[in-house]
Amino acid sequence: MIYCFLRAIFCVLYKLVFRAEILGKENLPKEGAVILAANHMSNVDPPLLATFLPRPVCYMAKQELFEVPILGFVITRAHSFPVKRGSGDRGAIKAAVTVLKQGRVLGLFPEGTRSKDGKIHKAEAGVALIASMTNTPVVPACIVGTDHILKNGGFLPKLKVIYGKSMRFSGNRKEKSELEAFSQSIMDAIAKMRDENR
Repeated sequence: MIYCFLRAIFCVLYKLVFRAEILGKENLPKEGAVILAANHMSNVDPPLLATFLPRPVCYMAKQELFEVPILGFVITRAHSFPVKRGSGDRGAIKAAVTVLKQGRVLGLFPEGTRSKDGKIHKAEAGVALIASMTNTPVVPACIVGTDHILKNGGFLPKLKVIYGKSMRFSGNRKEKSELEAFSQSIMDAIAKMRDENR
């Protein structure tokens, strides 16, 4: 209920205020488990990434957000679950795996944190680990413009989201180098979409 209400509000906000353009929605499978992996530049990225999709997106969010009155209540009911940053949070990984075993959409930001300069940075191995543990396809998604909201020469910039072709991990999940390489290949795909859609 809360998720649908928020999605309706964000849909109006992004379309009317930010003239959001959405490309490649057909690349998200209509059913079954899938990881949606995107670059991350702003706090508005999670709702922007999910708003125009027909399926709800579940997110990991830093634990501190769940401790904020009202906000914690809202994001919990909007399919988010907490993760402790700066450590290998096994509970969060287990929760992510559970989401995928239920055949749902899991939204992740492979860089691990927001980019402060708008650039796409090195990916962490987490997205590849979760994909390998669940044999789940990864849909790379590129977010454009959110780093210019109210700053960097912009005020209400035109936003864009591009969903790319799905990718699968086919290596050995016990090899950290192979996990890191797959995570980075996702970020490389995102960077390519960004360069093609500027």
